[in-house]
Amino acid sequence: MSADAMIRFEAVTRIHGSGPRAVRALGPVDLDVRAGEFVAVMGPSGSGKSTLLSLAGALDLPTAGRVTVQGLDLAQAGPRALAELRRRAVGFVFQDFNLLPGLTALENVALPLELDGQALAAARREAAAALEQVQLAHLARRFPDDLSGGEQQRVAIARAFVGPRQVLLADEPTGALDTITGELVMRLMRAQCDRGRTAVLVTHDAAHAAWADRVLYLRDGRLVDAAGAPSWKAPTSTVRSEG
Repeated sequence: MSADAMIRFEAVTRIHGSGPRAVRALGPVDLDVRAGEFVAVMGPSGSGKSTLLSLAGALDLPTAGRVTVQGLDLAQAGPRALAELRRRAVGFVFQDFNLLPGLTALENVALPLELDGQALAAARREAAAALEQVQLAHLARRFPDDLSGGEQQRVAIARAFVGPRQVLLADEPTGALDTITGELVMRLMRAQCDRGRTAVLVTHDAAHAAWADRVLYLRDGRLVDAAGAPSWKAPTSTVRSEG
């Protein structure tokens, strides 16, 4: 086990239901994700990828075993500590973006900080800086319906990493995007990890998994193989930012 693990699974199992209807969604799984590491998780549908992500993000708890995030044992933490972890330490990016349509891009990104009690002006400043990182500062006042799919996803990434959050969990974040925009989203996630943050990406796309430091494979809820990223190299050509 790595001493600098940001996320740790120790003999983790998740079973839904009980008795003859019990379904093993995951496990047992042992896994360390180090600080600053970008890990991709691949596998067929129903292999447990989304379950693994939910457990890592404190959206669910294991039936057996131990999950720790930034040293916090999730099963031993109370509701307040788990809520604080989700607000301050972990950001989520999903395929359907989950932006609030009545808020501008800036307001969507600032919302987690405001909910955490930060003053409005300070929250907006941090949100503007996060949008700058994803090359969307010029669209800060637009509403989600006025943005393209790629732009909405980049707003979602900015929201996931705004403030002190150090962990990004992304579940098929490029599934609804075209190839060029999907590549841009991967480039942004890679850049965040290069700055020291940690990311776990669930994907079916080997080209997107190739941006990661490490690729894990799940089948029937178990890790069946682990390897370095495939030999495919991320392109060095400039990607347009219209997304």
